[in-house]
Amino acid sequence: MTYETTPSPQADRLLLPAVTAAVHAAGARLLERFGRTATPANFDDLVNAIHANDAASLACLRDALLLARPGAGWVEDELAGGALPPGEWWITDPVEGNINHVHGQPDWGVTATLVRDNTPVLTVVHVPTTGRTCTAVCGGGAFADGVPLRVSAKTELRAAMVATGQARPGESSATYRRIGQSVTAMLEAALVVRVSVPATFQLVMVAGGQMDAFWQHSQVRSGLVSGALLVEEAGGAISDLHGRPWTLESEDFLATAPGLQREAVATLSAIA
Repeated sequence: MTYETTPSPQADRLLLPAVTAAVHAAGARLLERFGRTATPANFDDLVNAIHANDAASLACLRDALLLARPGAGWVEDELAGGALPPGEWWITDPVEGNINHVHGQPDWGVTATLVRDNTPVLTVVHVPTTGRTCTAVCGGGAFADGVPLRVSAKTELRAAMVATGQARPGESSATYRRIGQSVTAMLEAALVVRVSVPATFQLVMVAGGQMDAFWQHSQVRSGLVSGALLVEEAGGAISDLHGRPWTLESEDFLATAPGLQREAVATLSAIA
């Protein structure tokens, strides 16, 4: 099958089957590897296991996605942040939650997002351990296995379940301090605070109304672009922690049910 080369919502929708097939193939490959070996005993073994998982997934993802959208660039470093050059780019996390996979925990998946001029326009998130697949196309809504996703209707932070997590290992001491202070602030303001990885899993729950807000200090593109599009297409609010429009150049990130954004910003923006 061939696709339009001129960007349009219709062309993006036509891409979904090919992107979904690629992500499912990568997920199946990873599921074959899941739980087959002992948990790594040291740091070197852990890094090797993570790299082996990435390679197995990328063998299914890369060629299929580049064939589906000829001319789109490929982001090599899944841990990178910041703006991309103009045009279309595939941002993938070949094993979102890789650390969970290698430890035998089920919260891991595969994500692929098409970004156009630094704006996510299409995403597929697949969780092989449950078989669930979430999709979104800009302007076309967000879905889980074909069922529309909708964010929470809550308007009080004191009734909210909220979440955060590390963007990646090896952040600065200042970032870790802000994470700790923000958790304390939310423990005082919200009902329940969850600290977990990967970010995409928390954002899928925000998109589906099972969680009410997610924030993150620092950012990794591959951990946020898919969930940001899902939340936005499900009716949620996306910004930085000061309530400004979020971009790939933002230093932090906030996704909320729309009725909670103002209070969440007020709680988190005071943390320097």
